[in-house]
Amino acid sequence: MVDLNAFPRRTYTDGPTPLEHLPRLSAELGGPQIWVKRDDRLGLTQGGNKTRKLEFLIADALEQGADCLITVGGVQSNHCRLTLSAARREGLDCHLIVEEDLGPTGSALGPAGANPPEFTGNFLLFDLLGADSVEVLGNGADLLGRAEELAAELRRAGRSPYVIPVGGSNVTGAFGYVDCAQELLGQFADADLDVTTVVTPSGSAGMQAGLVVGFHAAESETSVLGINVSRSQADQEPKIEDLVQATAARLGLMEVPRGSVVGLGDYVGTGYALPTEGMVEAVRLFARTEGILLDPVYTGKAAAGLIDLVRSGRFAPDDTVVFIHSGGVPGLYARTQAFA
Repeated sequence: MVDLNAFPRRTYTDGPTPLEHLPRLSAELGGPQIWVKRDDRLGLTQGGNKTRKLEFLIADALEQGADCLITVGGVQSNHCRLTLSAARREGLDCHLIVEEDLGPTGSALGPAGANPPEFTGNFLLFDLLGADSVEVLGNGADLLGRAEELAAELRRAGRSPYVIPVGGSNVTGAFGYVDCAQELLGQFADADLDVTTVVTPSGSAGMQAGLVVGFHAAESETSVLGINVSRSQADQEPKIEDLVQATAARLGLMEVPRGSVVGLGDYVGTGYALPTEGMVEAVRLFARTEGILLDPVYTGKAAAGLIDLVRSGRFAPDDTVVFIHSGGVPGLYARTQAFA
């Protein structure tokens, strides 16, 4: 196990998140026994996986004397929502720089302002939580470059900004899921589970990288299977790999074997946040069998991948598989047309 006590950390969740068996979904699919790690029930406003990352990122910001945060994401970014929520908890200012969605065919709908975000879902919560500024840029804009420009402007004004990358996915953020892997191993032992595979959405890669490193550190044979939500396998796996090795090195661990990194790109569809038939089926199936809501961007596509893999025989009937529910349900209400 890794001792993370050497790193500053805030606490935003009261205890471990639940690990729940999904017997009706498992029976419906006729495959392995499926369990779900309910990281949608993490602390801060409406929960989600970024909360674990932010416990370490915000602590680092405070240790560096920051008085304001800057972060980036999409117009329905769960990460932006939770960063803003943490800022409210800590009394910090928070500035968000977000990009417009892609159009329905996978192309951006023109320049900034041509596809403005709807005032619902996470974008509504940016307003309710009182973001100090929200800049909406065109799809594909250099969000992090603009964040650094804003940081320089704030420094000239005498402020001390702290920039958090998209998804909170750097080494510091990945520590949150190193810790989650250790939490999961305790829950597996308590429930007497022999878990063969953990299935997780894979986007900015911090969650998957942290899980891989955490299981590696504990010498666990549990594998982590990422279902990509925005990139092909060829593009995503090097991104995960780089963060895995950087995180392991920061923790003083041996290099993680290359075969530990798998990010399947078969379920992205036409682009990030664009709906697929598999996603719609997966969201409906989880809701109707287990009363669990998924989001259309991350968990919906990852669940579509899980369902397809079960149906295609990827898992044996006596396997035990854990699905990470990374949250994001507010985004469901911004994409209702996908379910009409």
